[in-house]
Amino acid sequence: MSVVTLTEPLPEALELARAVALSTGLNYAGGVSPRTAWELFSTGQALLVDVRTTEERKFVGHVPESLHVAWATGTALTRNPRFVRELEARTGKHANVLLLCRSGKRSVLAAQAAAAAGFTRVFNVLEGFEGEIDARRHRGGGDGWRFHDLPWVQD
Repeated sequence: MSVVTLTEPLPEALELARAVALSTGLNYAGGVSPRTAWELFSTGQALLVDVRTTEERKFVGHVPESLHVAWATGTALTRNPRFVRELEARTGKHANVLLLCRSGKRSVLAAQAAAAAGFTRVFNVLEGFEGEIDARRHRGGGDGWRFHDLPWVQD
């Protein structure tokens, strides 16, 4: 993990995401597309933190070398009360952090919690790992990390 100081400029893609977040009144740093997240992560400009459950990562797949800090646990998705502390322990408060969940909804909640705790560089990965549910009640047919054919593995 590289140490980022508050004076270090954000990568351009994250500056753009932050500008959109400010202009639309988001209460966290903003969101980036899966492709942008991959570019930032694979070039070492940001950490990628998967906030899905351990079970989702194991049975659905995950991004190699991504960190894992569960926002919720188990099949009932019980909120992890230690999420912010665990995130800080894994990333520090000043790193460029990209949060990834199934569809981009839990990661928004996680980004909001991180922002409320003083993290200023935590961004949501839009569309999530699997994407939105479609009319046939399937995921991955129109958006999401896997849909965009970005690197992932499955146990």
